[in-house]
Amino acid sequence: MAHIAAIGEVMVELAPFPIDTPEALNSSAGKGRDIMALGFAGDTYNTSVYMSRLGLQTDYVTKLGEDPYSQKIMQRMKNEHIGTDMIECIAGRSPGLYIISNTPDGEREFSYWRKEAPARELFSTPEHSNVLFQKLKQCDCIYLSGITLAIIGEQSRQNLFIVLEKLRTAGVTIAFDSNYRPRLWRDKQEAQDAMLQIMQHTDIALLTLDDELLLWDNDTIESTKARYANCNLRELILKRGAEDAVIITANSQVHIPVPPVANVIDTTGAGDTFNAGYLAARLQNKSAEDAARQGIRCAGIIIRHRGAVIEKSVFDKELGA
Repeated sequence: MAHIAAIGEVMVELAPFPIDTPEALNSSAGKGRDIMALGFAGDTYNTSVYMSRLGLQTDYVTKLGEDPYSQKIMQRMKNEHIGTDMIECIAGRSPGLYIISNTPDGEREFSYWRKEAPARELFSTPEHSNVLFQKLKQCDCIYLSGITLAIIGEQSRQNLFIVLEKLRTAGVTIAFDSNYRPRLWRDKQEAQDAMLQIMQHTDIALLTLDDELLLWDNDTIESTKARYANCNLRELILKRGAEDAVIITANSQVHIPVPPVANVIDTTGAGDTFNAGYLAARLQNKSAEDAARQGIRCAGIIIRHRGAVIEKSVFDKELGA
């Protein structure tokens, strides 16, 4: 079984709870009020859940507290068969929080409370970074995102880049999704510099053209290819919503159609789930084209349900269908 570790942050999630369900209708709190469902999510964590469900040995790398919500997060990971040996729990600390609201077309908006989250201290010292390197080098692949980069700060990013270079030299594949969130960065220049740096340490880049437009004011396929032409990527995957996904390698450019999806409810986690489908297939020796098809299929399931992580039974049933 291929072994992957994802690096990032898990947060407490409050998402809109449908008020026409029996649970809500029978609740006094649900009568005439907005009520919220409690969950746990974060971009790389979401991907970890689905990678584990798709058959990868999956570990997660973060820092949590010792509060009840951190304990619930740890238990959720264990329930999903995600390894927790690379998670440090710090007394007196607690994870970040975010609240989702949805527009009528299914797009999502976020409000965050995360400044004191312990995950921001990942790779904060060379010593801590070396401890993680010794564990991460046992993996086949490491996965992280632009949110991972944004929350840890400049010096920690440099420590992380050193670890990634050592891992890549040791034969570990590095996969990265830029997942650009402007509010997490001091300014656009800081984000651009960090993205270009990490792309020098990346084998598989899983990018969204919407993020490329936000970050670089240009979202064409050709401009994106040119931007990263000197990064020695093995695979560049461009996610384009309902349009074809594009797989770019040194010798080819392939478009994979995205079938239309009816009854889109919530696009939260769609890109994260695509990444899980893609990486699981690639690490199980499937072609890049088949991997993209699996990623598209997984994302198509998620957007028809509320929240970033849906019930395993629902996901497995719809994936099988």
